[in-house]
Amino acid sequence: MHQVLVYADSLTWGIIPNTRRRLAFDERWPGVMERELRRSGQQIRVIEDALNGRRTVWDDPFKPGRNGLVGLEQRIEINSPLSLVLLMLGTNDFQSIHDHRAWHAAQGIASLVHAIRRAPIEPGMPIPGVAIIAPPPIGAAKGAMAEKFAGGDVKCVGLADAYAMVATELGCRFFDAGSVTTSSTVDGVHLDAAQHAALGTALAPAVSTWLTASAAG
Repeated sequence: MHQVLVYADSLTWGIIPNTRRRLAFDERWPGVMERELRRSGQQIRVIEDALNGRRTVWDDPFKPGRNGLVGLEQRIEINSPLSLVLLMLGTNDFQSIHDHRAWHAAQGIASLVHAIRRAPIEPGMPIPGVAIIAPPPIGAAKGAMAEKFAGGDVKCVGLADAYAMVATELGCRFFDAGSVTTSSTVDGVHLDAAQHAALGTALAPAVSTWLTASAAG
């Protein structure tokens, strides 16, 4: 049985754009991915750890606990043994209160990869593989997201390329979510149900390949 940890933010938590409601697990991309993997014969359990507002390595001045680096090593320890960790973070690094660009978020992702690899797991348990998933680019933020993500569409330019470079440098897997879906046209930031379905369906064969390659050594 493969255990896969998804470490992410509201794009994975499944917030329904311009609401405070949440999609059901089987509608969110990790649930869609798990279903597709099981249909293909993979014995897999997907563990979600998705927090609204989570950054890569920065704090939210308005809400505590949004720094993705804090406690990550313990989450690896808690959920081990893990075959794979999927990191899909970065969108919140471009909130209007931060003056960050793609390079900054990529350095944040690199710090998370290092934390995963140094986690104090039990002897004999595997250090999990890591896949970096670049979230789809932020669009024109609308509604409740308008002020929070003002300018985010400009600041996030080049994120996929920056993440791909980090993945190559650190020997991680890489997937560009923007190659299969956009952000929601409703709020410009999150994913709607159809976009979750598209991402989960597209990720399933990639994750299957990564797990098979990992098992083969």
